[in-house]
Amino acid sequence: MSDAGLIARVMTQQDQHAFRQLVLRYQSPVRRWARRLCNGDEAAADDLAQEVFIKVYRSLHSFRGEARFSTWLYRIAFNLAVSQKRLARERWTRVDLEDVTPELESHQVQPGHAGSVDARRDLEAAMAQLSQPQQWALRLSLEEELTQEEVAEVMGIPLGTVKTHLLRGKKALRAQLSSWQETAQ
Repeated sequence: MSDAGLIARVMTQQDQHAFRQLVLRYQSPVRRWARRLCNGDEAAADDLAQEVFIKVYRSLHSFRGEARFSTWLYRIAFNLAVSQKRLARERWTRVDLEDVTPELESHQVQPGHAGSVDARRDLEAAMAQLSQPQQWALRLSLEEELTQEEVAEVMGIPLGTVKTHLLRGKKALRAQLSSWQETAQ
């Protein structure tokens, strides 16, 4: 059944099974995004993901269907994480690079190759130098495969700003990684 069909069943019939199907469908992507938002802290990510689905259940009536359901979920997770971080006054610094895209990892290193650890470390260091909005925009676009419009929706910023974050973030990564490429050759 489609997301829209499941949402309709939850809304009109209070169908708990339909909501459970939505949770099962999206729990892995939401947890993955939550881990990134929580600096890799799995316990905090699990708590955040649970809060997301509680908020989704309570707010499902406000889902207008103008964006994909997954985009709405990412937005809720993002808002909850930002609120938690704002309250705790923590700075997000750790970047998990397990799912780095080939576009960013232009220095092709074979898995298991001794240089792959160095490449990952260099990429992690380069990502850490980006602004938080650039990191989030790149992750949502490249790792979560959201469109630029969806990234704008999740982050709550104009489309032009997303495009700027993506362009500047990629440019900065390429510049920082170019020194690694030169020494690797």
